[in-house]
Amino acid sequence: MLRVFIALNLLLLNIYACKDGYNSCISKLKHSKTFQNKTLQIPISGNKKLIFSQTKPKAVILKHDPFLCLYIIEDKKGFKHPFKINMQYPSGLASVTDKKAIELKIKKRQIGLNQFAISNYPLQELAVLTNSCCSLEGIVTPQGIIEKVYIKRFINKKDIRYGDIGIRIKDTYKGILVSSYNPFIKQNPFKKGDYILSFDGKKVKYSATLMRRILFAKIGFIYNVTVRRENKILNIKVKSQERLSGGYKAETYLESYGLSFDKNLKIIAIDRSKKNYGLAIGDKLIQVNKYLVTKQEQVRRNIPNFKYYPKLLFERNDNFQFFVNLN
Repeated sequence: MLRVFIALNLLLLNIYACKDGYNSCISKLKHSKTFQNKTLQIPISGNKKLIFSQTKPKAVILKHDPFLCLYIIEDKKGFKHPFKINMQYPSGLASVTDKKAIELKIKKRQIGLNQFAISNYPLQELAVLTNSCCSLEGIVTPQGIIEKVYIKRFINKKDIRYGDIGIRIKDTYKGILVSSYNPFIKQNPFKKGDYILSFDGKKVKYSATLMRRILFAKIGFIYNVTVRRENKILNIKVKSQERLSGGYKAETYLESYGLSFDKNLKIIAIDRSKKNYGLAIGDKLIQVNKYLVTKQEQVRRNIPNFKYYPKLLFERNDNFQFFVNLN
């Protein structure tokens, strides 16, 4: 009888979710056991689960996005009423857990892997972003909201790599500004201070739209980009390359040299197939081209400031400092 009651209850939740609003979403998350050990395990179609976790799940992993900390695993038991992604404009949004729902609005859209979406309400815990019909609208994480367009792409695409043309951007009152560029992309044609006007023949007004087009572009393809540089309009051809960092993967541009850092700029991984500079796990980056650095964005901002090659100062074991020249 208990099983029958639960099954009927879930069916009603699925049918009448819109009528009962976010209370149905709370119940659905509770019954699906979405919240487990500081992770989100969201049932989706095809007897699979979409997982957000900053640690590797103990399960057979079908797909993984290290930038967004997303996984897809097989769910043998399944869930009768999996979450579906609503690609229509929602009438309302809420950050929902298995205990409460907080109605909100998106204040800033997700700018690719550089800035997740931000709401008008300070969110501090993992949650599922839904509309009142319990459709999946996004995932609330410690760094911000992962928007549904990125989640849908991850679920549906076989090739989940992201494209990169070597620029990071932001919105200004003058337009989309190149705030930094990757100097290690061969013959990078962009400069800090450029304004992007169009990508692949389509005009762009917002960084969120442009960065999504760049990330979703086909790797290895040539794209036309129109920029305004000072008082000149330039048409630039660029080749999309594979993105190496961003989101939950620290980004310093030094990933091109096989170096991965944590948020405190300590080396956490070294690709030994790259040139060996005598670096070791735990070495901390403290200076870039004569500029002291403590944050990733400071590295990105100062790393292009070199004439012949970048000069980096590392600290090892808090008492030994040494320079590395990247050539």
